[in-house]
Amino acid sequence: MNGVLPDSALARLIEGGAIRAELPVTPDQIQPASLDLRLGTTAWRLRASFLAGRGRTIADRLPDFEMHRMDLTGGAVLEKGCVYLLPLAESLSLPAGLDAVANAKSSTGRLDLLTRLVTDDGTEFDRLPDGYDGPLYAEICPRSFSVLVRPGMRLNQLRLRHGQAVLDDAALTALHAAEPLVDGTPLIDEGLGFSVDLRPSGDDLVGWRARPHTGVIDLDRIGAYDARDFWDALRTTEGRLILDPGAFYILVSREAVTIPPDYAAEMSPYLAMVGEFRVHYAGFFDPGFGHGTGRGARGVLEVRCHEAPFALEHGQVVGRLVYERMAARPDRLYGAGIASNYQGQGLKLAKQFR
Repeated sequence: MNGVLPDSALARLIEGGAIRAELPVTPDQIQPASLDLRLGTTAWRLRASFLAGRGRTIADRLPDFEMHRMDLTGGAVLEKGCVYLLPLAESLSLPAGLDAVANAKSSTGRLDLLTRLVTDDGTEFDRLPDGYDGPLYAEICPRSFSVLVRPGMRLNQLRLRHGQAVLDDAALTALHAAEPLVDGTPLIDEGLGFSVDLRPSGDDLVGWRARPHTGVIDLDRIGAYDARDFWDALRTTEGRLILDPGAFYILVSREAVTIPPDYAAEMSPYLAMVGEFRVHYAGFFDPGFGHGTGRGARGVLEVRCHEAPFALEHGQVVGRLVYERMAARPDRLYGAGIASNYQGQGLKLAKQFR
């Protein structure tokens, strides 16, 4: 059946050797509709980001861009503003008919870590062709904070699928009628549109802006850092924020969304022309996100302003969720029996902050 592969199918691919690693893949790497990928033991500082290109390997191209090699075994700092290439512990030998897409994990995006999957023979980031056979690499560029990383850390994840699984607008409308995907009237236009919430009830806190000069964040330290040392709180009673060029913001969607158990979703841009900013996506939403809470869960928006200051207004549409069918229902759902940090979330920073 066409669709996104669930956890049980991922486990079978691991057992059959289509997904392999020097150290065994652990059960907690397998999410309802994706596989967490682990950092290896080495990193290269690069002078520029690059893709292998058709018919070439990453190893072929690395000498053109490598500045120096780093051993991650005892932990190493990836510095803000620099570009690094890290071999991943996992590699693939996909059967014909199976392709893959990668994305940053939620906490990775909320730290403004630009993390993209690159492969041999690759002509685009985060997309693997049908039947890919070869190693996997993560390109990492810390944008707001320098970070301490170690082998085995999981910054991005992989989703596998058979065939075309995306719901068109008619199918998405029918799904919403059967099981509401969003509170209120949906905006359906090549996906489910969502907007920004700049009128919170009670407190006037509407978001956070990354501070420009901070310390290093050890990604293994959960709940260890005072948010005020790394973020400035944003408050407004006007329903408007002026975004500064180059600054990074954590905001929240106005809508509470639901991903039913037989579906998965991915964030994508709404329109490139809506303003001088972009939402930086950590884009996978697993089956069960917001499901069973009675109210859904709001999406956290990772926003960066570009060339000019921009006035972002309450209710402005900033992105959309593209829904895909699962090939089968997962054995476990997001937030049900697994460690799901962001189920039922509101405006929430990455798990390293308290």
